This record gives sequence, C-alpha cells and structure tokens, in this order.
Amino acid sequence: MKLKLLALACLATLAIAGCKPQPPAEPAAPAAAPAPAEVAAPAVADAPIEFSQKAFAGSFSGADTKLMLAADGSYQIAETHQGEKKGDGTWTAEENGKRVRLDPNSKSEEDRLYEIVGNDEIRLLGKDGQPAASGPSLKRDAAAK
Repeated sequence: MKLKLLALACLATLAIAGCKPQPPAEPAAPAAAPAPAEVAAPAVADAPIEFSQKAFAGSFSGADTKLMLAADGSYQIAETHQGEKKGDGTWTAEENGKRVRLDPNSKSEEDRLYEIVGNDEIRLLGKDGQPAASGPSLKRDAAAK
C-alpha cells in the first residue's frame, strides 16, 4: 500500500508540475527581417539619385554660345565665335546625370559632350572626355530657372 501511495504521490507531483504555468517565451526576432529603419537607410545611401531630364532642361549661355535644352530631349544651339552658327538635334544625359551628349541633326557635325558641373553650369568636354581647353562653361540663364 505504501508503494501505491508513493506512486500516486509521484504522479500527482508530475501532474502539478505539468500544469504549472510557464512564463511566456519572448518571441524570437527573425534574423532575415531587419527593422524597417535598417532597411531604408542603406538602400537610400547606396541608391544613386536619378537624373531628371525634364528638371534639368533649360537655357545655358556663355561668352559666345547659347544652348537651349528642351524637356522633350531636343536642343538648339547658337554660336557667334566664328560668325553666326546655329544647330539643333537631341540631347541625352549619360552616366546618370554626370554628362550631357548633344547629337546634332546634321550628321556632318560631331557629337558634343558637356560635363554637368552643377544644376546651373555645364562645361564643354573634348572627344577624350576631358575638359576642352577652349571650351568655357555655360551658365544657366536666370530667366530659365
């Protein structure tokens, strides 16, 4: 009989221990899902800023050159250093807004490259992509802002 009581006491102890409420476990944070702030910051820092052709379009001029970059990708240029010379064609941004290429409609003329110095200034580059010795920079006209 003592053996039965001892077995019953053990079972009761196990039953009570099994029913004892356990403290809630802290939910484990998934390792693959970082907090939203951690996701946004690196993505913004690493992502290049996109160049907006429409926003950059405008009128630029220098000592003897007047260049109009239209938002639709066309351009008109007038130069007076060797007499009155006009031209037109299309322009595109290269290297995500670091350079502008003028592609003239007249195929007897060569493409021109301009370095974008800032939102209000571009500088003529040579065929090799280096600043041209005789190419002054063109500044955005104040009325075109």
